[in-house]
Amino acid sequence: MVDTAEQQREQLNSGTKEVAESHRFDEAALAAWMEANVEGYAGPLEVRQFKGGQSNPTYQLVTPTKKYVLRRKPPGKLLPSAHAVDREYKVISALYPTGFPVARSYGLCTDDSVIGTMFYVMDMVEGRILWDQQLPQYEPAERHAIFMAKLKTLADLHNTDHEAIGLGDYGKPGNYMGRQVDRWTKQYKASETTHLEEMERLIEFLPKSLPAQERTSVVHGDYRLDNMVLHPTESRVIAVLDWELSTLGEPLADFTYLLMNWVNGGVSQIPDLKVHGIPSIDEYVAEYCRLTGRTGLHDLDWFFSYNMFRLAGICQGIVGRVRDGTANSPQAAAMAERVPLLAKSAWTYAQKAGA
Repeated sequence: MVDTAEQQREQLNSGTKEVAESHRFDEAALAAWMEANVEGYAGPLEVRQFKGGQSNPTYQLVTPTKKYVLRRKPPGKLLPSAHAVDREYKVISALYPTGFPVARSYGLCTDDSVIGTMFYVMDMVEGRILWDQQLPQYEPAERHAIFMAKLKTLADLHNTDHEAIGLGDYGKPGNYMGRQVDRWTKQYKASETTHLEEMERLIEFLPKSLPAQERTSVVHGDYRLDNMVLHPTESRVIAVLDWELSTLGEPLADFTYLLMNWVNGGVSQIPDLKVHGIPSIDEYVAEYCRLTGRTGLHDLDWFFSYNMFRLAGICQGIVGRVRDGTANSPQAAAMAERVPLLAKSAWTYAQKAGA
Protein backbone atom coordinates (compact mmCIF):
# COMPACT_ATOMS: atom_id res chain seq x y z
CA MET A 1 0.00 0.00 0.00
CA VAL A 2 1.30 3.47 -0.85
CA ASP A 3 2.05 5.52 2.23
CA THR A 4 -0.16 8.63 2.07
CA ALA A 5 2.61 10.72 3.68
CA GLU A 6 4.89 9.73 0.77
CA GLN A 7 2.13 10.59 -1.71
CA GLN A 8 1.75 14.01 -0.11
CA ARG A 9 5.51 14.54 -0.15
CA GLU A 10 5.64 13.60 -3.83
CA GLN A 11 2.78 15.98 -4.72
CA LEU A 12 4.42 18.81 -2.76
CA ASN A 13 7.85 18.28 -4.29
CA SER A 14 7.27 17.08 -7.87
CA GLY A 15 7.09 19.22 -10.96
CA THR A 16 7.39 22.96 -11.45
CA LYS A 17 5.44 26.09 -10.55
CA GLU A 18 5.61 29.78 -11.36
CA VAL A 19 8.69 31.40 -9.84
CA ALA A 20 8.04 32.50 -6.26
CA GLU A 21 8.02 36.26 -5.75
CA SER A 22 11.02 36.10 -3.39
CA HIS A 23 13.04 34.06 -5.92
CA ARG A 24 12.41 36.13 -9.07
CA PHE A 25 15.25 37.69 -11.03
CA ASP A 26 15.98 39.52 -14.28
CA GLU A 27 15.24 36.86 -16.92
CA ALA A 28 16.59 39.01 -19.75
CA ALA A 29 19.96 39.22 -17.96
CA LEU A 30 19.98 35.42 -17.60
CA ALA A 31 19.10 34.97 -21.30
CA ALA A 32 22.03 37.22 -22.26
CA TRP A 33 24.37 35.21 -20.01
CA MET A 34 23.11 31.93 -21.52
CA GLU A 35 23.66 33.33 -25.03
CA ALA A 36 27.28 34.18 -24.17
CA ASN A 37 28.18 31.12 -22.04
CA VAL A 38 26.05 28.07 -22.86
CA GLU A 39 27.10 26.17 -25.95
CA GLY A 40 24.15 25.57 -28.29
CA TYR A 41 21.73 27.81 -26.37
CA ALA A 42 18.91 29.32 -28.44
CA GLY A 43 16.03 31.28 -26.91
CA PRO A 44 13.40 32.41 -26.24
CA LEU A 45 13.67 31.44 -22.58
CA GLU A 46 10.88 30.54 -20.15
CA VAL A 47 11.76 30.21 -16.45
CA ARG A 48 9.85 27.92 -14.07
CA GLN A 49 10.71 26.99 -10.48
CA PHE A 50 10.88 23.42 -9.23
CA LYS A 51 8.62 22.68 -6.29
CA GLY A 52 10.17 21.13 -3.21
CA GLY A 53 12.23 22.19 -0.27
CA GLN A 54 15.65 22.55 -1.88
CA SER A 55 17.72 24.98 0.15
CA ASN A 56 19.22 26.19 -3.13
CA PRO A 57 16.38 27.53 -5.31
CA THR A 58 16.22 25.41 -8.46
CA TYR A 59 14.69 26.49 -11.76
CA GLN A 60 13.71 24.83 -15.02
CA LEU A 61 14.85 26.82 -18.06
CA VAL A 62 12.68 25.98 -21.07
CA THR A 63 13.77 26.82 -24.63
CA PRO A 64 12.16 25.67 -27.90
CA THR A 65 14.60 22.79 -28.33
CA LYS A 66 15.98 21.97 -24.88
CA LYS A 67 15.41 22.24 -21.13
CA TYR A 68 18.11 23.20 -18.63
CA VAL A 69 18.26 23.39 -14.84
CA LEU A 70 19.62 26.38 -12.93
CA ARG A 71 20.63 26.17 -9.27
CA ARG A 72 21.49 29.31 -7.36
CA LYS A 73 22.37 30.55 -3.92
CA PRO A 74 19.23 31.90 -2.26
CA PRO A 75 18.99 35.66 -1.95
CA GLY A 76 19.51 37.25 1.48
CA LYS A 77 21.94 36.82 4.38
CA LEU A 78 23.52 33.33 4.45
CA LEU A 79 25.87 31.31 6.61
CA PRO A 80 29.41 31.57 5.18
CA SER A 81 29.83 27.95 4.06
CA ALA A 82 26.18 27.16 3.21
CA HIS A 83 24.61 26.96 -0.26
CA ALA A 84 27.96 26.43 -2.01
CA VAL A 85 26.66 25.99 -5.55
CA ASP A 86 30.21 26.43 -6.86
CA ARG A 87 31.16 23.20 -5.04
CA GLU A 88 28.18 21.38 -6.59
CA TYR A 89 29.27 22.66 -10.01
CA LYS A 90 32.85 21.51 -9.40
CA VAL A 91 31.91 17.94 -8.40
CA ILE A 92 29.43 17.28 -11.21
CA SER A 93 31.80 18.82 -13.79
CA ALA A 94 34.57 16.49 -12.60
CA LEU A 95 32.37 13.38 -12.47
CA TYR A 96 30.52 13.82 -15.79
CA PRO A 97 33.49 12.94 -18.08
CA THR A 98 34.07 9.69 -16.13
CA GLY A 99 30.65 8.36 -17.16
CA PHE A 100 29.28 8.60 -13.63
CA PRO A 101 25.57 9.52 -13.88
CA VAL A 102 25.33 13.27 -13.27
CA ALA A 103 23.85 16.03 -15.39
CA ARG A 104 26.19 17.71 -17.85
CA SER A 105 27.15 21.17 -16.56
CA TYR A 106 27.27 24.18 -18.89
CA GLY A 107 28.63 27.03 -16.83
CA LEU A 108 29.06 28.67 -13.42
CA CYS A 109 28.35 32.37 -12.92
CA THR A 110 30.07 33.92 -9.89
CA ASP A 111 28.98 37.46 -10.87
CA ASP A 112 26.13 38.42 -8.51
CA SER A 113 25.06 41.24 -10.82
CA VAL A 114 23.52 38.84 -13.39
CA ILE A 115 20.62 37.39 -11.34
CA GLY A 116 21.50 38.56 -7.82
CA THR A 117 23.41 35.49 -6.58
CA MET A 118 25.91 32.90 -7.84
CA PHE A 119 24.39 30.13 -10.01
CA TYR A 120 25.19 27.32 -12.41
CA VAL A 121 23.38 25.75 -15.34
CA MET A 122 23.21 22.05 -16.18
CA ASP A 123 21.24 19.65 -18.35
CA MET A 124 17.67 18.74 -17.44
CA VAL A 125 17.80 14.93 -17.20
CA GLU A 126 14.38 13.44 -18.00
CA GLY A 127 13.41 10.22 -16.24
CA ARG A 128 11.72 8.87 -13.11
CA ILE A 129 12.16 10.39 -9.65
CA LEU A 130 10.74 7.89 -7.16
CA TRP A 131 9.66 9.04 -3.71
CA ASP A 132 8.27 6.02 -1.91
CA GLN A 133 11.19 3.85 -0.75
CA GLN A 134 8.95 0.76 -0.76
CA LEU A 135 8.36 1.13 -4.54
CA PRO A 136 4.73 -0.06 -4.28
CA GLN A 137 4.06 0.50 -8.01
CA TYR A 138 6.59 -2.14 -9.16
CA GLU A 139 6.78 -5.91 -9.35
CA PRO A 140 9.36 -7.63 -7.08
CA ALA A 141 11.89 -8.24 -9.90
CA GLU A 142 11.98 -4.57 -10.94
CA ARG A 143 12.01 -3.46 -7.32
CA HIS A 144 15.07 -5.63 -6.73
CA ALA A 145 16.77 -4.27 -9.87
CA ILE A 146 16.20 -0.65 -8.75
CA PHE A 147 17.65 -1.36 -5.29
CA MET A 148 20.73 -2.94 -6.84
CA ALA A 149 21.16 -0.09 -9.36
CA LYS A 150 21.04 2.41 -6.52
CA LEU A 151 23.77 0.45 -4.70
CA LYS A 152 26.00 -0.01 -7.76
CA THR A 153 25.88 3.72 -8.49
CA LEU A 154 26.98 4.55 -4.94
CA ALA A 155 29.80 1.98 -5.14
CA ASP A 156 30.89 3.53 -8.48
CA LEU A 157 31.11 6.93 -6.77
CA HIS A 158 33.16 5.51 -3.89
CA ASN A 159 35.46 3.69 -6.35
CA THR A 160 36.15 6.86 -8.37
CA ASP A 161 39.75 8.09 -8.09
CA HIS A 162 39.05 11.62 -6.85
CA GLU A 163 42.70 12.68 -7.22
CA ALA A 164 42.78 11.63 -10.87
CA ILE A 165 39.69 13.71 -11.77
CA GLY A 166 40.86 16.89 -10.06
CA LEU A 167 38.98 16.57 -6.77
CA GLY A 168 42.03 16.06 -4.54
CA ASP A 169 41.24 19.37 -2.83
CA TYR A 170 37.47 18.86 -2.58
CA GLY A 171 37.57 18.25 1.18
CA LYS A 172 39.91 17.96 4.14
CA PRO A 173 41.84 14.69 4.41
CA GLY A 174 41.02 12.38 7.34
CA ASN A 175 38.91 12.60 10.50
CA TYR A 176 35.71 12.98 8.49
CA MET A 177 33.52 11.32 11.12
CA GLY A 178 35.03 13.47 13.90
CA ARG A 179 34.27 16.63 11.95
CA GLN A 180 30.75 15.42 11.15
CA VAL A 181 29.96 14.60 14.79
CA ASP A 182 31.26 18.04 15.76
CA ARG A 183 29.23 19.75 13.04
CA TRP A 184 25.90 18.12 13.95
CA THR A 185 26.54 18.60 17.68
CA LYS A 186 26.96 22.33 17.07
CA GLN A 187 23.86 22.49 14.88
CA TYR A 188 21.84 20.62 17.48
CA LYS A 189 23.04 22.84 20.32
CA ALA A 190 22.40 26.04 18.35
CA SER A 191 18.80 24.94 17.70
CA GLU A 192 18.07 23.11 20.98
CA THR A 193 14.55 23.65 22.33
CA THR A 194 14.23 20.77 24.83
CA HIS A 195 16.83 19.00 26.99
CA LEU A 196 17.16 15.37 25.84
CA GLU A 197 19.27 13.09 28.02
CA GLU A 198 19.97 10.68 25.12
CA MET A 199 21.38 13.50 22.98
CA GLU A 200 23.68 14.56 25.81
CA ARG A 201 24.98 10.99 26.14
CA LEU A 202 25.50 10.73 22.37
CA ILE A 203 27.36 14.05 22.32
CA GLU A 204 29.72 12.53 24.89
CA PHE A 205 29.98 9.01 23.42
CA LEU A 206 30.32 9.55 19.65
CA PRO A 207 33.54 11.66 19.61
CA LYS A 208 35.25 9.23 22.01
CA SER A 209 34.45 6.15 19.91
CA LEU A 210 35.16 7.25 16.32
CA PRO A 211 35.90 4.32 14.00
CA ALA A 212 39.19 4.41 12.12
CA GLN A 213 38.86 5.90 8.61
CA GLU A 214 40.35 3.34 6.22
CA ARG A 215 39.33 4.96 2.93
CA THR A 216 38.62 8.40 1.55
CA SER A 217 36.35 9.05 -1.41
CA VAL A 218 33.89 11.57 -2.75
CA VAL A 219 30.83 11.24 -0.50
CA HIS A 220 27.44 12.53 -1.64
CA GLY A 221 26.13 13.30 1.85
CA ASP A 222 22.42 12.80 1.09
CA TYR A 223 22.31 9.72 -1.13
CA ARG A 224 18.71 8.50 -1.31
CA LEU A 225 16.12 7.38 -3.83
CA ASP A 226 14.50 10.78 -4.40
CA ASN A 227 17.88 12.42 -5.07
CA MET A 228 18.35 10.43 -8.26
CA VAL A 229 16.75 10.14 -11.69
CA LEU A 230 16.09 6.66 -13.03
CA HIS A 231 15.94 5.85 -16.73
CA PRO A 232 12.33 6.19 -18.00
CA THR A 233 12.00 2.42 -18.63
CA GLU A 234 15.21 0.69 -17.48
CA SER A 235 16.30 -0.05 -13.91
CA ARG A 236 19.37 2.16 -13.91
CA VAL A 237 20.33 5.51 -12.46
CA ILE A 238 20.87 8.20 -15.12
CA ALA A 239 21.55 11.16 -12.80
CA VAL A 240 22.40 11.68 -9.14
CA LEU A 241 21.10 15.06 -7.94
CA ASP A 242 21.63 17.48 -5.06
CA TRP A 243 25.36 17.48 -4.31
CA GLU A 244 25.07 20.23 -1.73
CA LEU A 245 26.53 18.14 1.14
CA SER A 246 29.20 16.39 -0.94
CA THR A 247 32.85 16.45 0.05
CA LEU A 248 35.79 14.07 0.52
CA GLY A 249 35.15 11.75 3.41
CA GLU A 250 34.39 8.31 4.81
CA PRO A 251 32.43 6.34 2.19
CA LEU A 252 30.81 4.23 4.92
CA ALA A 253 28.96 7.36 6.09
CA ASP A 254 27.19 7.43 2.70
CA PHE A 255 26.55 3.69 2.58
CA THR A 256 25.23 3.41 6.13
CA TYR A 257 22.96 6.42 5.51
CA LEU A 258 21.45 4.36 2.66
CA LEU A 259 21.07 1.42 5.07
CA MET A 260 18.94 3.57 7.41
CA ASN A 261 16.04 2.55 5.18
CA TRP A 262 16.24 -0.92 6.73
CA VAL A 263 16.73 0.42 10.25
CA ASN A 264 14.04 3.07 10.63
CA GLY A 265 12.88 3.93 7.10
CA GLY A 266 10.31 2.64 4.63
CA VAL A 267 11.98 -0.74 4.11
CA SER A 268 11.90 -1.49 7.86
CA GLN A 269 8.06 -1.59 7.69
CA ILE A 270 7.96 -4.44 5.14
CA PRO A 271 7.30 -7.81 6.83
CA ASP A 272 8.83 -10.06 4.15
CA LEU A 273 11.60 -8.44 2.11
CA LYS A 274 12.22 -11.52 -0.06
CA VAL A 275 8.61 -11.68 -1.27
CA HIS A 276 8.76 -7.94 -1.91
CA GLY A 277 11.94 -8.30 -4.02
CA ILE A 278 14.05 -6.16 -1.68
CA PRO A 279 17.49 -7.42 -0.61
CA SER A 280 18.10 -7.88 3.11
CA ILE A 281 20.54 -5.62 4.91
CA ASP A 282 23.08 -8.50 4.96
CA GLU A 283 22.75 -9.02 1.19
CA TYR A 284 23.15 -5.27 0.59
CA VAL A 285 26.26 -5.15 2.78
CA ALA A 286 27.75 -8.20 1.03
CA GLU A 287 27.14 -6.71 -2.43
CA TYR A 288 28.59 -3.31 -1.43
CA CYS A 289 31.68 -5.10 -0.09
CA ARG A 290 31.99 -7.08 -3.36
CA LEU A 291 31.67 -3.94 -5.49
CA THR A 292 34.18 -1.96 -3.44
CA GLY A 293 36.67 -4.78 -2.81
CA ARG A 294 36.13 -5.06 0.95
CA THR A 295 36.14 -8.20 3.07
CA GLY A 296 33.46 -6.91 5.46
CA LEU A 297 32.18 -3.83 7.27
CA HIS A 298 33.09 -2.77 10.79
CA ASP A 299 31.24 -0.62 13.32
CA LEU A 300 27.80 -0.76 11.66
CA ASP A 301 26.04 -0.11 14.99
CA TRP A 302 28.22 2.97 15.55
CA PHE A 303 27.34 4.29 12.08
CA PHE A 304 23.61 3.63 12.66
CA SER A 305 23.85 5.56 15.92
CA TYR A 306 25.69 8.41 14.18
CA ASN A 307 23.20 8.57 11.27
CA MET A 308 20.25 8.88 13.66
CA PHE A 309 22.12 11.46 15.71
CA ARG A 310 22.80 13.43 12.50
CA LEU A 311 19.15 13.18 11.47
CA ALA A 312 18.12 14.38 14.94
CA GLY A 313 20.48 17.34 14.44
CA ILE A 314 18.94 18.13 11.02
CA CYS A 315 15.39 17.87 12.38
CA GLN A 316 16.28 20.00 15.41
CA GLY A 317 17.72 22.60 13.05
CA ILE A 318 14.31 22.82 11.36
CA VAL A 319 12.59 23.05 14.78
CA GLY A 320 14.98 25.89 15.67
CA ARG A 321 14.08 27.71 12.47
CA VAL A 322 10.38 27.38 13.36
CA ARG A 323 11.21 28.87 16.77
CA ASP A 324 13.08 31.73 15.10
CA GLY A 325 10.35 32.27 12.50
CA THR A 326 12.57 31.46 9.51
CA ALA A 327 11.27 27.99 8.49
CA ASN A 328 8.99 27.91 5.48
CA SER A 329 7.94 24.26 5.42
CA PRO A 330 4.45 23.42 6.67
CA GLN A 331 5.86 20.09 7.94
CA ALA A 332 8.58 21.80 9.98
CA ALA A 333 6.63 21.78 13.26
CA ALA A 334 6.10 17.99 12.97
CA MET A 335 9.90 17.59 13.16
CA ALA A 336 9.76 18.41 16.88
CA GLU A 337 8.14 15.01 17.50
CA ARG A 338 10.82 13.16 15.54
CA VAL A 339 13.84 14.44 17.47
CA PRO A 340 13.30 12.54 20.78
CA LEU A 341 12.42 9.32 18.88
CA LEU A 342 15.62 9.56 16.81
CA ALA A 343 17.67 10.35 19.93
CA LYS A 344 16.29 7.24 21.72
CA SER A 345 16.99 5.03 18.72
CA ALA A 346 20.48 6.50 18.26
CA TRP A 347 21.31 5.81 21.90
CA THR A 348 20.07 2.19 21.57
CA TYR A 349 22.53 1.63 18.72
CA ALA A 350 25.28 3.47 20.63
CA GLN A 351 24.80 0.94 23.45
CA LYS A 352 25.10 -1.91 20.92
CA ALA A 353 28.33 -0.23 19.76
CA GLY A 354 29.71 -0.35 23.30
CA ALA A 355 28.43 2.82 25.03
